[in-house]
Amino acid sequence: MNERIRSPEIRLIGAEGENVGVVTPSRALEMAIEAGLDLVEISPNAEPPVCKIMDFGKFKYEQQKRESEARKKQKIIEIKEVKFRPGTDVHDYDVKMRNVVKFLENGDKVKVTLRFRGREMAHQDLGRILLERVAEDTKAIGKIENMPKMEGRQMVMMIGPLPK
Repeated sequence: MNERIRSPEIRLIGAEGENVGVVTPSRALEMAIEAGLDLVEISPNAEPPVCKIMDFGKFKYEQQKRESEARKKQKIIEIKEVKFRPGTDVHDYDVKMRNVVKFLENGDKVKVTLRFRGREMAHQDLGRILLERVAEDTKAIGKIENMPKMEGRQMVMMIGPLPK
């Protein structure tokens, strides 16, 4: 900005957006001072660097507004976890599935964890059947991102929401 521009010559864009051409930084700075504005380097990697005559404070303010607007519009996807056991009964399964459906409808990912304890490790096939049932029940509102896989004493599956 202003005196900090160190190139021997720059491509200048005027205050109204018109292309002035290639000039020296000192001449461009004189033109900016005459207009009562700042000389701002827009594209330093171009050959020669591109500078524009503008109000730097207003430029920074508008840039900040654009960034905050972009942050407002983006949705942070959270990962919600629902835990099952191989012996999860019908009613408990229904309650947990309601939570899974609610999370997926809110646009969050769901990590379905099935924990095995003690001798349940001998019946991993029952756990896989339970997770396949979960996948079948949620296929209308979500897609399986990670198929069920064992991680130590637990089987984990990720379900993501379907794009709208």
